[in-house]
Amino acid sequence: MAKARSLTWMLLAITLVSFASAARADDACMDFKWDVSKERALFAGPPTVMQAGSDTKSAPIVLPNHLYQLALAAQNEVKFSVREGKKSDDNAHAGLVILRISAPGSYRVSVDLPVWIDVVTQDSVLTPTDYQGQHECAAPRKVVQFELNGTKPFLLQFSGAAVGQLLVAVTPVPERVR
Repeated sequence: MAKARSLTWMLLAITLVSFASAARADDACMDFKWDVSKERALFAGPPTVMQAGSDTKSAPIVLPNHLYQLALAAQNEVKFSVREGKKSDDNAHAGLVILRISAPGSYRVSVDLPVWIDVVTQDSVLTPTDYQGQHECAAPRKVVQFELNGTKPFLLQFSGAAVGQLLVAVTPVPERVR
């Protein structure tokens, strides 16, 4: 009986340690300075899978409030609209998408990897208004905020990815945190 009780306590301790480890991993995603609950909810759902473009003509269209899983190409095969913001090594991956929005405003581009994000409009790169990241989190890992004026399509350029697959979501910034 004592042996069974001891085994029960050991199993309970292992279970609690497992839950604590999972909670610590999730805590890494809770340290953002903004409320990223909308982005976290998108990253918890199933993505739309698509091939990122290797030039502007092949770039697929993405919309806000959706999660996309982009298959990226070797960066040296991608023809950027404007020079990418950060040069990367020869093994890097990259891709392009066209963002369509229905209303101008502040938007967040959230990704699961350390990757460079450029937002291009009329052959000029927009400067981010803010950004943040959590290195131990992948849901999302990095969030970059941009002011998107007008509703014309915007080109999103992703470069410097270490792997050939990227999760990305674009969300409007909530009114209260602007």
